[in-house]
Amino acid sequence: MSKQILVTGGTGYIGSHTVVELQNEGFDVVVVDDLSNSRIEVLDAIEKITGQRPKFEKFNLTDREKTNALFKKYPNIEAIIHFAAYKAVGESVEKPLEYYRNNLVSLMNLLENMKEHNVPNMVFSSSCTVYGQPDKLPVTEDTPRKPAESPYGNTKAISEDIMRDFSKATKGINCIALRYFNPIGAHPSALIGELPVGVPNNLVPFITQTAAGLRDELKIFGDDYDTPDGTAIRDYINVVDLAKAHVVAIDRLLNNKQKKSFEFFNVGTGEGYSVMQLVKTFIKVTGVNLKYSITGRRAGDIEKIWADTSYANNELGWKAEKSLEETLLSAWEWEKHVRNIK
Repeated sequence: MSKQILVTGGTGYIGSHTVVELQNEGFDVVVVDDLSNSRIEVLDAIEKITGQRPKFEKFNLTDREKTNALFKKYPNIEAIIHFAAYKAVGESVEKPLEYYRNNLVSLMNLLENMKEHNVPNMVFSSSCTVYGQPDKLPVTEDTPRKPAESPYGNTKAISEDIMRDFSKATKGINCIALRYFNPIGAHPSALIGELPVGVPNNLVPFITQTAAGLRDELKIFGDDYDTPDGTAIRDYINVVDLAKAHVVAIDRLLNNKQKKSFEFFNVGTGEGYSVMQLVKTFIKVTGVNLKYSITGRRAGDIEKIWADTSYANNELGWKAEKSLEETLLSAWEWEKHVRNIK
């Protein structure tokens, strides 16, 4: 019998790509999502890609009773991948309480049920925001965490602490936090990709929506950073490469290969690209001209960060494989598919 994995936030951007990779590897997937930042049609696309439709439950995991009922309904869950969280840096600065309540209570409800229903494994969607603006680059897993620049980033740091303390105190509970750098791109089928509700908070959907004519121009937040071209630098990872890292992490837990009850890994490419480099690479690979303007810095943004991924590469046996060019092209193919652009 195939092993059952619960994927929270599984109709979202990274979640949907991970569900595809899990199903491709033969796992039986249960998805929970409240659809606050995703669409139900994603399930049709997942089914089209994999030939299999994941089981689906719609609710918010801050609801304790519904979360308890979920674990009773699916007694064979062997591991959880927890994506469900609010994730807009700027919005979190404006609405801190909403972010703390949603992101922390949902995690605690899951952990309680893991203990009660003997579900031993969790892979958690963390973020490189836990490092703040590092003193030294690239960032390794030994890089000290810094006070977060935003409530969103702080919820990731606090979540890691909760999992560390809970797994230490609770025999048989093991957690892996994957600290993502910047996921971009889309599935090569162009059937799933990043489709934010409302105005995008992330750079690449803003680029593709501008290229598709949905936005008048791309706004670049700040050109006075201490970087070669003045724009912020990030480590951009293809979303399919990132999804595959979750499958590897799940395998590690299911096969008891973890070395501690709480582990964390940097998941990136090891390369830093500036916003302007990204824009110019997009124009080059797609042949689409892009109108952009420079505006002021955005609250909560850091100047530059990229990963040292050697620990994840060696310990997990995982490596990001797709190039920036291929990744940006996949994002554009996805945007064209969504907008019916030939």
